[in-house]
Amino acid sequence: MPARVALVASSYHPYLGGVESHVRHVANELRAGGTEVEVWTVDRGEHLGTTELDGVRVRHLPTPMPARSVGALARFAVAAPGAWRAWRRAYRSLRPEVLHVQCFGPNGVYAAALSRRTRTPLVLSSHGETLADDHDAFGTSALLRRGLREAVSAARVTTACSTWVLDDLRDRFGLVDGVVVPNGVGPAPADPPSSPRDALGLAADAQVVFAVGRLERMKGFDLLVDAVAAMADPDVTLVLGGSGSQRDALEAQARHLGLGSRVRLVGPLDEAGVDAWMRAAQVVAVPSRREAFGIVALEAWRAGTPLVATSLGGPSGFVESGVDGLLVDPRDTEALTVALRTVLDDPALAGSLGAAGRRAVGAYTWTRVAEDYGSIYARVTEPRPTPPR
Repeated sequence: MPARVALVASSYHPYLGGVESHVRHVANELRAGGTEVEVWTVDRGEHLGTTELDGVRVRHLPTPMPARSVGALARFAVAAPGAWRAWRRAYRSLRPEVLHVQCFGPNGVYAAALSRRTRTPLVLSSHGETLADDHDAFGTSALLRRGLREAVSAARVTTACSTWVLDDLRDRFGLVDGVVVPNGVGPAPADPPSSPRDALGLAADAQVVFAVGRLERMKGFDLLVDAVAAMADPDVTLVLGGSGSQRDALEAQARHLGLGSRVRLVGPLDEAGVDAWMRAAQVVAVPSRREAFGIVALEAWRAGTPLVATSLGGPSGFVESGVDGLLVDPRDTEALTVALRTVLDDPALAGSLGAAGRRAVGAYTWTRVAEDYGSIYARVTEPRPTPPR
């Protein structure tokens, strides 16, 4: 294991999401194992500078990128030298033995350039940014597409959170080989809060469908609202956790469908809040139009709550439908409705799915994720043999 590693993340605290959670847990595991680790992430204009989280130094670095307009190019020309100096200062301060890009974006462009300049091994981990991005950054930016292809070619090892993501890197970005390093989940939060149902005034016999994540179109929460409306059952309440650009649209959709208080948007939730709602729910749904992996599925397993997940993407690689969850195409409203109704109406099936999930989640720990990365770091930092003369 190298002594010093920089985790170069596309986004990090104070923002919430799968990538942010992944990097935070990995940083903590690496640090606990004796590695000096820093998180380098994108400065979004807040000028947060250097901070600390969980005892890990976090550097918010500028990552200006060129654009096609004359004004944007001029601004880039002014900002780029200072940004590059900031990245070089970060490098000289830590002297990392590995630059590990977590979710490729402008962060990856700068890290790849730094790797070339310093000859530091580059490891690249994709979290579905090429497939599950609501803004389709790689579809609209030739610069990002080219940058990712070059980074894939330069990286000593490329990983992905699922075979679905890995296949896309092979099909569209020139990856040869590659390895899956899945997400993980930690132990259930200690001292869980009391049931959140009481705060919403839900009746004791109300059946709760719970979903959580970024309130964006790709996550498919509008499809879930349609499915709950199709149930026409006043005893079923949909609780959505998270924030995002689609909040107002989801509220308007619920009003239009006459769902009233049957749809509750409870805002952003920390890990303890997510776990509390999962334990209070009768079923957890992951209705994404595309899902790179689905940490929410692991959290549902940990809580022992039956899972209904999308068949479109990562969950199909680790959820065994009918055993530890039900997989369904959420774009098919009838199929999604039937899957939810089946779990709600069949206590024996619900219990079986929940128990199987509890057994399956033991294979997905952050310690295992960090150990997988550690093996990769050891491999890429081994001295390369000198070719015979």
